[in-house]
Amino acid sequence: MTSWFRQFCIYVSDIDATIRFYETLGLTCTSRTQITDDIEEAMIENPDRGGWIQLAHDRSKPDAVQPGTSVWKLYVYTDDCQGLHDRAVAAGYRSHMAPERLERWPVLMAYIEDPDGYLVELLQRDVPATPGGAGGSVRDQNA
Repeated sequence: MTSWFRQFCIYVSDIDATIRFYETLGLTCTSRTQITDDIEEAMIENPDRGGWIQLAHDRSKPDAVQPGTSVWKLYVYTDDCQGLHDRAVAAGYRSHMAPERLERWPVLMAYIEDPDGYLVELLQRDVPATPGGAGGSVRDQNA
């Protein structure tokens, strides 16, 4: 038996605003589905690169989404962290950290906030990902 992660779903308070946010980051809304009278979902992805995020909007819950403490951050990989960060800031999205090169891992990273307050890490790798892992082995990360 083989198992893997490929998709995650988050609630959003304004599906159109959140789609615009991810489109600003260079991703594409590849589908929208009306699940019930109150619930709409959308898939956001780069169709050529793998995984996607599913957005869910429940109009029966008029209050803003409260991300809480269970989701720390979402990742968007890029080949131009600085350019993507600058484009998001120019579009009016809040930066939590300008692009910074990390000594511990071969990456350039930045943080931006989506319309509901979810933290999105923009990540540019300097070397290809290791086989079977996104950022090296657990042993390397805990060293």
